Amino acid sequence: MRKNTLILVAVCFASALLGAGVSYYAISKSSQPLAVNYVSGDYGEVKTQFVSLEPSTTYPDLTYAAEKAVKAVVNIEAIAEVEVRQQEMPYNPFFEFFGFPQPQQRQGDGKPLKREHRSGGSGVIISHDGYIVTNNHVVDGATKLKVKLNDGRVFDAKLVGKDPNTDIALIRVDADGLPTLQFGSSDALRLGEWVLAIGSPFDLQSTITAGIVSAKARQLDVIPNEFRIESFIQTDAAVNPGNSGGALVNAKGELVGINTVIKSSTGSYIGYSFAVPESIVRKVVNDLREYGIVQRALLGISYRYIDQDFIDQMGKEAGIKEVGGVYVAGVMEGGSASEAGIRKGDVITQIDSVKITAPTTLTEQIGKHSPNDKVSLVVKRDGKVKHFEVVLRNKAGKAELLAKNSVDVVEVLGGRFADIDNSTAKKLDIKGGVKVLSIKSSGLLAKARVREGFIITHINDKAVLSVAELGRFTDKVQSIDGVYPNGKSASYVIVQ
Repeated sequence: MRKNTLILVAVCFASALLGAGVSYYAISKSSQPLAVNYVSGDYGEVKTQFVSLEPSTTYPDLTYAAEKAVKAVVNIEAIAEVEVRQQEMPYNPFFEFFGFPQPQQRQGDGKPLKREHRSGGSGVIISHDGYIVTNNHVVDGATKLKVKLNDGRVFDAKLVGKDPNTDIALIRVDADGLPTLQFGSSDALRLGEWVLAIGSPFDLQSTITAGIVSAKARQLDVIPNEFRIESFIQTDAAVNPGNSGGALVNAKGELVGINTVIKSSTGSYIGYSFAVPESIVRKVVNDLREYGIVQRALLGISYRYIDQDFIDQMGKEAGIKEVGGVYVAGVMEGGSASEAGIRKGDVITQIDSVKITAPTTLTEQIGKHSPNDKVSLVVKRDGKVKHFEVVLRNKAGKAELLAKNSVDVVEVLGGRFADIDNSTAKKLDIKGGVKVLSIKSSGLLAKARVREGFIITHINDKAVLSVAELGRFTDKVQSIDGVYPNGKSASYVIVQ
């Protein structure tokens, strides 16, 4: 009896130990799915089903991507010379009579002096021989550029080219064997995918933050250019002043975007940031390296995305009931679309088999192409679906690449512009023109002493009736003619 009791106690103790071990194992593996066996009713076959005990708390390992990418991200110091005027007290003989010291009179008193203004940003090395991509607004107006590598080395850099339409610029340092970051695919990015933002916020070089892709193809109208191309990747990775031009990297350690914009009331990060996608960056960089300018293709239309607001305002008049696609509001004479047979009132629903589901889709897809490339469009017209093959043209209306010495007139003039309305044209007795809304200190308008409000009617004796026509000029600017709002005509001869 006593022997049986001892055996029973031993069995119970062993069972308790086994149960405790199983419980501990289950708890320690609670983040893993639990395997449950069940028997199929038809055949008596035993199958295994995995049941999650609780939501997974596993995060992706981004250490490889971070350690790989950070070596190719640099700090950029842009140095610009700005003019300041001397503000000294004038000479006064009364004070001199009583022995008061007089201000020292400098040579050239009253003339503007120059001082250095320094600003910072980030960049990404994309080739072993020193090519670095950054933002246009980081280097715009700079007279000197200094690049500090992740390993502490400092180089002087030269500007290769820039594109204000996309806010992308390319610079180069005289070095070889540099660490690089390879391009990934921004088109392949998925919502919720983890990404890293790497740059120098507040001059803290090699700062890495992580977040997810919050949205794609965002249009913010923040690039200060009438011909802007915006299709931003939105993320919640922390980005602050100084991150501009830095890398947006996927979990593989590939470059998928260039961090560009913070949209907030404070100018600092409050939950989201925006990057120019790789699909746009790659095209701009390749053109700047090969041609020195961006070979931009234009479709030659003005359009409006068909959303609910469009349907509410114009749907009945245009006979459109469904959201999606773009409504062709105007066709430029002699442009790509005009020559292919696209008409005002057409609805473009696809380009190269890509459905137009956002306001930026058409612009982004055209932005990947060069003059003389062909694109296929699917168009709705009078209830019928039509297919068009369009040969894209450059801003001068020609199906050929632009020469390196071609001029971006909007950039060279240095300002913001807008079309004038019919009432202004009638009042001033002109056929049309372009109003100067603001002026950059580094442009030709500032150097020629043109004032804001001036309406440009001719450049190089050729008529300028709209901003679209202004953008088609590629020749060096020699003269500007126009009229001020008070009716006073003015002509400016550019001496360079």
